[in-house]
Amino acid sequence: MEKLTYPLERFTEDEQARLAPHFTNLDRPVFALVNLPETVKGALFARYSRYAGTLRRLFLDEFAESLPAVPVVELGEGERAAKLYETIFLGYGDDSVAQLGGAHIACEWTSNLLTKILQRPRLAAYLEQSTRYIAYDTRLDGFGYRYHRDPRFGPAYEAAMDDLFSTYSALLAGVSAWVDEKFPAAEGESPAAHRRAVRAKALDLVRGVLPAASLSHVGIYATGQTYEQLVLHLLAHPLAEARAYGEMLLEELQTVMPSFVARVPRPDRGGRWIEYLRERNEAAATVAARLGLDDTDEETTAPSVRLLRAHGSEEELLAALLYEASTVGESEALAAVGRLTAAERSALVRELVAERENRRHRPGRGFETLTYRFEIVSDYGAFRDLQRHRLLTCQWQRLSPDLGADIPHEVEEAGLRPDYARALETSRAEYERLRGEGLADEAPYALCLAYRIRYVLELDAREALHLIELRSGREGHPSYRAVALQMRDAIAAVHPSVAAAMAFLDDSTEPRLERLLSEMRNEARAGR
Repeated sequence: MEKLTYPLERFTEDEQARLAPHFTNLDRPVFALVNLPETVKGALFARYSRYAGTLRRLFLDEFAESLPAVPVVELGEGERAAKLYETIFLGYGDDSVAQLGGAHIACEWTSNLLTKILQRPRLAAYLEQSTRYIAYDTRLDGFGYRYHRDPRFGPAYEAAMDDLFSTYSALLAGVSAWVDEKFPAAEGESPAAHRRAVRAKALDLVRGVLPAASLSHVGIYATGQTYEQLVLHLLAHPLAEARAYGEMLLEELQTVMPSFVARVPRPDRGGRWIEYLRERNEAAATVAARLGLDDTDEETTAPSVRLLRAHGSEEELLAALLYEASTVGESEALAAVGRLTAAERSALVRELVAERENRRHRPGRGFETLTYRFEIVSDYGAFRDLQRHRLLTCQWQRLSPDLGADIPHEVEEAGLRPDYARALETSRAEYERLRGEGLADEAPYALCLAYRIRYVLELDAREALHLIELRSGREGHPSYRAVALQMRDAIAAVHPSVAAAMAFLDDSTEPRLERLLSEMRNEARAGR
């Protein structure tokens, strides 16, 4: 296994006794949740994103005392079930069986580069610790600041990362003071909700200084089939960190659902599969170089959202929306809507979308007949949030400094631009040093989240409506709000009826404490 350095968590004997029945191991960063009700596992992961500590510490702090006694069951599978699985899945190749068993796995102390690799499979559920709610301004005992380490990177890397985190800490204090002064609490406003909103905005404004090496925690719930694919891709990945987590993940799955990953260790199955994935990646790199597509001498470019292509017409949308209610073929439906005027078709789309009371009321699957392919250049922080959407295709290029970086205008207004800019230069210089030493795959660890990345999102109109309404919300980060609003504008230019259906989009731009309303609602629900 690749050698990794991560913070060690220590538990008292009493804590170990309370944890042991529910977590497969207590001394490694990858572990499964067992002998817990499904609702408790879900609640643990839901709380995970805004909790500063680890999942096991969260369990002790907030769940263990109130948890009813749960009978401890033997891990793994019974002999009969394993034999049946061997016959059906391995003998006959019925992969559908592998879709019917799942597991909750936590992967802790993962870099922000690795979190994107872990979240690449679409048929899984993820919960990631958020840089929008958790400050990275403290040193962990016996470890230091929270970033990925590798002895190959040398002392210069750790010095640069320590500098970035120190700058982040200073900026967080300075920006917090500026935000508090800029947005004073209104009369009658909850002081506690206001403090949390101020903190959230400050965290949003300075998170771009954090490097991609920053450590996070990821909770995963997936089927055996999805885990098998994830393990294979991790083991084939060029990043040593990814391979190490692939090995640990495989070991945990062999503990809780061994038959579902039985093919992975077999040289003729998983071994050959991993070789194929590596060969495929090498072929892509070779061809890109041969065609001159690996030139990195690109000038700095501004953030952008481009609609590369759209598929389908509003006539096809109407025919698809009517298909399940009709008794004729789609061609007849197309002919019928084709006889309508443009205004009549727009009115008909509005009628078929019906009255949506909130953004969770989604139009019918007919919206899936229209598709869009966007190419986006945004800061890495916004990409992290948009990449997590499941019902779309996301492809991204390697993070580099070539597309430049964003400095929030509020940071400039607070008079802190020089410190922010110096951090970006420290980050870029360390990236260049690592790359110059032959560590091209590892160099992005050093880059701040403010640096831009180019990626593609391909999605249908139904998912576009969901993504744009969610990510344009007033509580969202300004970076991905801007992307969502530009996506809406591009769709409006080709399919105005689809854009018009986005009734819960927020395109307001006034300065504000983005999280204030949410904090006030949470406080009211909690009865504080």
